[in-house]
Amino acid sequence: MTITKIIIITLLFAAGFNLLLYGYMKRRIAAAKALANAAPPVEVEGGCHCGAVRFRFSCKPHVTLLDCNCSICNKAGYLHLIIPHIDFVLLSGQDALNSYRFGSGAAEHLFCKTCGIKSFYQPRSHPDCWSVNWRCLDAGHDLVEIIQPFDGQNWDAAKTALAH
Repeated sequence: MTITKIIIITLLFAAGFNLLLYGYMKRRIAAAKALANAAPPVEVEGGCHCGAVRFRFSCKPHVTLLDCNCSICNKAGYLHLIIPHIDFVLLSGQDALNSYRFGSGAAEHLFCKTCGIKSFYQPRSHPDCWSVNWRCLDAGHDLVEIIQPFDGQNWDAAKTALAH
C-alpha cells in the first residue's frame, strides 16, 4: 500500500468519525434541550437590598439573561430575566417603589425609595413582562443561566434581532 492510499484511508476514516461524532453530539444537545423544556417550573423569590420590595415568580430552570449595554443598564450592572406578568407576584413593597422614565418614556424603571435598588421594572422591549434583575434573586435558587448580549445602545435594531 502506498503512502498516498494510507493518507486517503486515514482522512476518510477521520471524516467518517467526525460525522458520527457530530451526529451523536447533535442528538445529545437536542435531548438536553428537550429535557430542559420539559422540566417543571421552579419558584424563585427576590427583592431589593433593604427588603421592603419582595417578589416571587415561576419560570423554567434554564433561563436566558439579557446583558444590555444601554446607558442605565450598563451603569447599574443590570442582568435582565424576562418574566411574564402572569408568572410574577409582588409580595410586598408596592408603596415603596419610585418610578423613573427617560428617553422614549416607554420603560418604567422602579426603584425602592429606601435603598435605591431596581429589583424589577417594566421594559419597553417586553410590554407583557417584567424584567427582573438577576442580581436581586435570593441565594439558593436552582436556575441555570445563559447570558445573551443585548445592544441597548442601538435599541431598535437589537429589539428586531431579539424577535428572531
